[in-house]
Amino acid sequence: MAEGAKGLGAVENGVLVVEDDRIAFAGAASDCPPVLTDGAETMDCEGRWITPGLIDCHTHLVWAGNRAKEFEMRLAGASYEEVSRAGGGIVSSVKGVRGASEDQLVAETLPRLDTLIAEGVTTIEVKSGYGLDTESEMKSLRAARRLSEERDVAVTTTFLGAHALPPEAQGDKAAYITKVCEEMLPAVAAENLADAVDGFCEGIAFSPDEMARVFDAAKARGLPVKLHAEQLSDLSGAELAARYGALSADHLEYLSEAGAKAMANSGTVAVLLPGAFYFIRETKLPPVDLMRTKGVPIALATDCNPGTSPLTSLLLTMNMAATFFRMTVEECLLGVTRNAAKALGKADEIGTLEAGKRADFCLWDIEEPAELVYRIGFNPLHRRVRGGR
Repeated sequence: MAEGAKGLGAVENGVLVVEDDRIAFAGAASDCPPVLTDGAETMDCEGRWITPGLIDCHTHLVWAGNRAKEFEMRLAGASYEEVSRAGGGIVSSVKGVRGASEDQLVAETLPRLDTLIAEGVTTIEVKSGYGLDTESEMKSLRAARRLSEERDVAVTTTFLGAHALPPEAQGDKAAYITKVCEEMLPAVAAENLADAVDGFCEGIAFSPDEMARVFDAAKARGLPVKLHAEQLSDLSGAELAARYGALSADHLEYLSEAGAKAMANSGTVAVLLPGAFYFIRETKLPPVDLMRTKGVPIALATDCNPGTSPLTSLLLTMNMAATFFRMTVEECLLGVTRNAAKALGKADEIGTLEAGKRADFCLWDIEEPAELVYRIGFNPLHRRVRGGR
């Protein structure tokens, strides 16, 4: 075991055996049954490290255009809420998505996806939430589904209709949430376009009561839920998410002790998003020590989106988490593998190198795992394998 790798289950002189698209064995060469390797095609990894394929468990990858102007506004001192209330923020992406064809959305998204794949990402979650009407939300989700046809990557999709209030709603949140629950979500579910349902629980978005309505509608259709919670204030969104057995609660800068306890009890994963923390110049750190104390599993993701985290590097995300949030190397690596898989409800399929799981893994030109977190702007990926290919 290399120094600093304690707790990651590191194995030196290891063997990884793949049959079809599954891992047949992962462990020390001395423990590998000869029957698994007799006559098998072999590859000498020449001392390289092998990790599970990386998982980006929170992105808004499908959009059209950009929001560079808002970046300029923030440089001039505007806050996230001020940008949003001035007509920017999430709603400013709606016009681009509504005006783009499905083909255009796919074409604009692929370069972002390619950058993530080039750093070892084998599974990615993609949310809707920039259409905010039935047709545009479904178009975004169809585009997201197509990404796995265009590239060798596993894509999970999340319906995020309750992301923001569209202009035509004229401030009527209750009526819009009714539309999300009674029109949009049923249409999405009927076409099997979403693997989960998400929402934004915040003062500038939707209240816990409004989100509870969305969660009830999701549960009625057998869809798991997750929640953007406690990013800008504490509305007890994490407790709401835990009450519904959510896969994850994400952001969590203002997470309370009660929220952390509830998440630990429900098994809800905390997904931290250092790219957004950095990009909007947040100063409130998520309470990582509290999460550790309560036993809340922590995942990391890029939160790739046009307004608050135009980030397409999961390696840089880990460095940010270590630098800003004081997370350890072990926590960062588990955050983009094992715990990221839990945040997608796929821990039985991906996230660790174990017999029976899908053969998604990466070979790295590194001497120790800490290099994956330590380096900035350097990609040591030697080879990426997904499903044994």
